[in-house]
Amino acid sequence: MKTVLVCMFLLLSLVVTQSSAQTEISSDPEPEPEANPGRPTVSTPATLTPVGYLQFENGALFADSSTEFSRRFGVSQVTKLTVLPRLELILQSEPLAVSNSQNQMAVYVGEVFAGLQGVVYEGHDSRPRVSVSYTRRLYASPAPELDLGTFRQSGTILLSNDLHGFHVDVNGIFTEQIMATVHRAQFGQTLSISHPLGKFTLSGEIWHFSQPFLRGNAVGNLWALSRAIRRNLVVDSSFDHGLTQTSTHWEAFLGFTYLLPHRLWPEHREGGRESGNPPE
Repeated sequence: MKTVLVCMFLLLSLVVTQSSAQTEISSDPEPEPEANPGRPTVSTPATLTPVGYLQFENGALFADSSTEFSRRFGVSQVTKLTVLPRLELILQSEPLAVSNSQNQMAVYVGEVFAGLQGVVYEGHDSRPRVSVSYTRRLYASPAPELDLGTFRQSGTILLSNDLHGFHVDVNGIFTEQIMATVHRAQFGQTLSISHPLGKFTLSGEIWHFSQPFLRGNAVGNLWALSRAIRRNLVVDSSFDHGLTQTSTHWEAFLGFTYLLPHRLWPEHREGGRESGNPPE
């Protein structure tokens, strides 16, 4: 586990160094874009990443005591690309999933998902921004799952707003779970509230998911601390505690969000201003 984390951060350092060197060489550098992390909370923000920039959200997860395993370690990777001011493409994978159950260790490649997220209402003043997303599984893995289970497809309604110095993200999630030939609906709700503390941001979250095949409910409380090293680089750590018997007892997260500082295509101007994400 330690070796994997060290390699991840060494790779990140190399990428950041190369990007900084390219920016210094450029005679007319673009303003550095700002990352929009969707991790490590269960909630996803309704806001999108900057148009035309690739964003990578990488991290490691350690989980202890769940219904399918005694311990589990996984490495996750999420790639996001906003192609239009209101449309973002998402690819999510778990390159490594190591679990231990009944003193037997198993190593797998985790599942792969693809999806999109679109803004349906911009929001302003006290009115929240509203988005919807759809995700479809591309590869099903035999690796044991967390208390949330796995799904074939899911839809989410997302709301985000800033109120009195606090940022609030609310998600309503609907998924289709399958066991053999049986299909069941799963429902989830999340509420995440964050607030800046100097150079850091503290987030607290409560979440709930139904467990249709266990006839139970998974409920957890998550706390996260993140820091923006640069506008396009945010590191984070968090822990989550399950509150029901069928919830994973403890989970710990460590990772980063990195937005590549260069656009994949030229920026277009409309009506005398630059096109991009809609104004907040």
